[in-house]
Amino acid sequence: MPAEYPLEELASLPSFYHPTVSPDGSRIAFYYDATGRNELYVQDLATGEREQVSDGEVPRQPRHGIAWDADGEGVLFHLDDDGDEQNDVYRFDLDSRERDPLVTNDGQSHFQAVSDDGRWLFYVSTAEGQMNVHRYDRETDTDERLTDYDQPVYTLELSPDGERIAYMVNESDDLDNKDVYVASVGPRATEDADGSNARNLHVGEEGAEAAPVDWLSPTELLVGDNSEDLGRSGIYDLDTDSVEWFASEFEEQPVASLGDDDAGDFLALRYREAAVVPVVYADGEARELDAPLGVAAFGGDECLVGDGTVLLTQTTPDARGNLLRYDLTDDSYETLVEADYGDIDPDAFADCEFVTYDSEDGLGIGALHYDARDGPAVDDDATDVPAVVMVHGGPHAQSLRSFNAYAQFLVSRGYTVFLPNYRGSTGRGREFKNRVHHDWGGMEQVDVREAATWLRQQEYVDDDRLAVYGGSYGGYSAYCQLTMYPDVWTTGIAWVGITDLQALYEESMPHFKTTLEQQLGDPEENAEFYRERSPVTHVEDMIASILMVHGVNDPRCPVSQARIFRDALEERGWTDGDEFRYEELGEEGHGSADIDQKIRAYRIMEEYLAERMPAAATPEADD
Repeated sequence: MPAEYPLEELASLPSFYHPTVSPDGSRIAFYYDATGRNELYVQDLATGEREQVSDGEVPRQPRHGIAWDADGEGVLFHLDDDGDEQNDVYRFDLDSRERDPLVTNDGQSHFQAVSDDGRWLFYVSTAEGQMNVHRYDRETDTDERLTDYDQPVYTLELSPDGERIAYMVNESDDLDNKDVYVASVGPRATEDADGSNARNLHVGEEGAEAAPVDWLSPTELLVGDNSEDLGRSGIYDLDTDSVEWFASEFEEQPVASLGDDDAGDFLALRYREAAVVPVVYADGEARELDAPLGVAAFGGDECLVGDGTVLLTQTTPDARGNLLRYDLTDDSYETLVEADYGDIDPDAFADCEFVTYDSEDGLGIGALHYDARDGPAVDDDATDVPAVVMVHGGPHAQSLRSFNAYAQFLVSRGYTVFLPNYRGSTGRGREFKNRVHHDWGGMEQVDVREAATWLRQQEYVDDDRLAVYGGSYGGYSAYCQLTMYPDVWTTGIAWVGITDLQALYEESMPHFKTTLEQQLGDPEENAEFYRERSPVTHVEDMIASILMVHGVNDPRCPVSQARIFRDALEERGWTDGDEFRYEELGEEGHGSADIDQKIRAYRIMEEYLAERMPAAATPEADD
């Protein structure tokens, strides 16, 4: 077994994204990057024949999902300019192999549903300010806005008869609150079929988050809610205005109805100790599917294949994702897209363990621990292993027991990797998730700092070689750690991170502004908080070196965030190439799945760590 995985080989391993079943259940469409670039593929479920149908017409970054057109002859997708996420909606014709624009405007648009006859396209967009619901009539080539809310609208679902839409929005003063609304839009509605008659279903309590998930019938709606802290599933009956709840001892998220033949049955995902377990509810009873402990997900826009089978993706920390056709009746499955490992031995990847540690205030924090001694580069009895604390983005996300190529890459280079699910992470209920609100740069950063304390307590870890690394909000954490706890770290890597909260607010799109107001408060009323919790405010306190990497077209964390921090470092006398290193990635937004960009990202990280915190397995250390 080689001492390390070849950089290009690991970065080039192909991945699939957003698999979704065609309207007649005979085919699946998905993104796949086997050519080195993200492309659209279609696979026949009966024969297994797979075909690449696009040749550069779809976006390089598969951030957003795809959906079949109602006729099954085309696929809808989002197209932006070099990762800037100002999405337009396009249709790719599977016969002519041409793409045609459906919705083009100056805002960020996300398609949500297509009517069965293909005429109506529902989408949400910031074209006229805040994210609201729009409807495009493909027969007349006209567009109308159906909602006019001050806060963003998300997760729209169209009823099976095309008469109603359900969506999530908030009209209360509590910015943590999310409610489910239903409105008439169908041709058979007697009046107000333009979304103007929307009513709040009052699914959950004030301050909780409720969302529509799928329609089980024209009068029954599958919903999710966290009024009881842990996420739960429910079936709302519009005829009786009542809801039946299904809850467990774990956080759960409803996914999809199983259709007319299995009325009232649905799929869900269960979260426990950084794993995601697939669940089917039948006759009100939950059953976990027979899958390895890792991270499961049902297919994208449509996961029901037919004959009791569904699309299921499955991955574990040491095994890349497979796409399965899973039979709910007997727990058997067939593999539709098998993970490709190239020339790398699949058994060479390291597993991780789930651990917990106490933060400064006694709150238990879960984390994933990749021990470098389990990898190919470090002896089992090593006692001077460097470590990297990898901080996830969000903040409302979590590090999961899925295959993490960056963690595996670092382990192969001789670094132990530790991924904390700090307060603010998902998977542990509403109360834990909301702890970060109005405290960015506060106790969640203490949780990250205490991850370094946990590592120092491990006898095999080198106390003097600890790095912090993260992207997006994780990049904000890297900046925070190096400025707020400068004595803890040897170095840090901030990828598309945040440095100036006030500047971030001023440059954000309307729905991102709402998120910042929800989590940080009003930027004028809380100007001092915005300033104090911005890493650039504390740049003079930095001791350790830093690598900053940012895409020039990033709409979520604009490249100005990195430039502000770079300029502040230079003003205090630091020099690029000496005390810090600065990299801008052209034609890239908030991260990329493009193979060439991934290779570049791995190389930048490898070279930097080899210089600033070398491990035994790095080429520089071997020399």
